[in-house]
Formats: sequence, structure tokens, C-alpha cells
Amino acid sequence: MDRIKEFLNFEFFTIKDFTFTVQSLFVILIAFLITRVLLWIIKKVMFRKKDIDFAKRGTLASVYQIIAYTAWIFTILIVLDSFHIKITVLLAGSAALLVGVGLGLQNTFNDFVSGFILLFEGSIRVGDILEVDGDLIKIRKIGLRTSEAFNRDDIVVIIPNSIITTNKVINWSHQSKKTRFRIKVGVAYGSDVDLVERLLIESAREHPEVVNDEMIRARFSDFGNSSLDFELLFYSKNIFRIENVKSDIRKTINRKFIENKVTIPFPQMDLHLKSDDTK
Repeated sequence: MDRIKEFLNFEFFTIKDFTFTVQSLFVILIAFLITRVLLWIIKKVMFRKKDIDFAKRGTLASVYQIIAYTAWIFTILIVLDSFHIKITVLLAGSAALLVGVGLGLQNTFNDFVSGFILLFEGSIRVGDILEVDGDLIKIRKIGLRTSEAFNRDDIVVIIPNSIITTNKVINWSHQSKKTRFRIKVGVAYGSDVDLVERLLIESAREHPEVVNDEMIRARFSDFGNSSLDFELLFYSKNIFRIENVKSDIRKTINRKFIENKVTIPFPQMDLHLKSDDTK
């Protein structure tokens, strides 16, 4: 027993009135281990249902992040208090340092504040599909300083939180479950307009990712320089991979146009040459 006490009281280092011993190390390890176990249990309880819908899962992920950050802050405070380290003394002693750091790291602190806004406000959730700077991304983690997402090429994108909170961001997940998209196509002058519209609608109806067949529309949008311009409008739930859906529909349109002898023109330019009659 005496050997155990002697081992626990073994001193690593001493700073003024504070002595760091083996017992202190065990206190830190146990506190952090308890916190990890509690967070693991909380996460298991929160996500125990496998059939949680998309929106609720994103909300639960944000709530869990808040709980996790709060738990770690309390753990650190409890550990410091157990060592009789006064937080107020630390803050007062480092006030000047914090001011200097704050001036040099304004953007970083802005990202931290933005992280809290995202987590508490809930306007952006894990799993949401965003359009940021023209790039479509899917959020997979919201952190305090940065958020992680992946784009349609499955490349992980790290985004400072301040970009999401201060810039114009389109949240496609805030739409209804389906979103309307459009495909533009031009046909040669002299083509049967009614036939073109019918072929466009048929092409969209044949794709399994297109929903609400009665909402499919084909519009004769304009008289172009070398073509009659049309728009095909359709609804789909596959927002993130919609370019694949559009590609499939374009292939169908091209096939149907060939079968029905509808021509897609290429840009043409008339060149007029004048002869020099002075010679």
C-alpha cells in the first residue's frame, strides 16, 4: 500500500504551488475517459433508430456536436478545479496575450463564432446539399472552425464556417423533396414544333429519376440565331447527382430526334466576299 501511495505521489514537475504527480495524470485520464464513454452512450441513444429521416438526422448531428463541445469544456474546467487552478487568474494573466492573439487571428475567431451560429441556429445541418461559389457540396460534418463536405467528384472540401454564414449560400435541402430542373436544346428552323415538344416530354418521362410526370413541361423559348430554342422542365429528387440524370435525358432526346429526323443545327456563319472591281 505504501508503494502504491509512493507511486501515485511521484512528482513529474512543480510550478510554484502546483505539483504534477502520477495521481494528477490518472485524474486527467479518468476524467477524459468518462467523458468519452458518456458521449459514446449519448450518441448511441440519439442515433439508435435506423429509420431516422434525413432532416432529423442532420438536426441530431448538430445537437450532438453542441453536447460534445459542452461536455469537453466542463471536463476541462473540472480537471483544472481539482488541481486548484483558478480560471479567473488564468484569464486575467493572459488578457494581454488574448488581445494580441485576437487581433492577429480575427478570421479564425470569426470562424469559431460562425461555427456556434451554425450549430445552434440549425439553418445548415449535416447531410444538407449546398451551393457555395458555384460548387455543389454535401455537408458531412460541422465543426467549430471549419465544416467538411464532399462535392460531386467525391472530393472532400474543407470550408471555413464564416464563408457559409456570411456569403450567399443556396441550401437545396430546404427545398421541397423534389426540385425542378431544365434542359435547353435547339432544333433546326422548319422543324415540327409540336413534335419536338412531344419528344422532349417523352424523353423525360422515360427516366426513372424524374417524378411527377404531369408536371413535365416543354417550352418553345425563343427564335435563336440558327435554331428554334426549347426548354425541357422536369422534377427530380436526385439533387446531388442531377447532372447524371440530365446526361441520360439528353441521350434519350438525341436518340428520339434521330429516329424522328429532327435536326439539331450547328452554329453557322455566312461569309460574303466582295471582288475588287478597281483592277
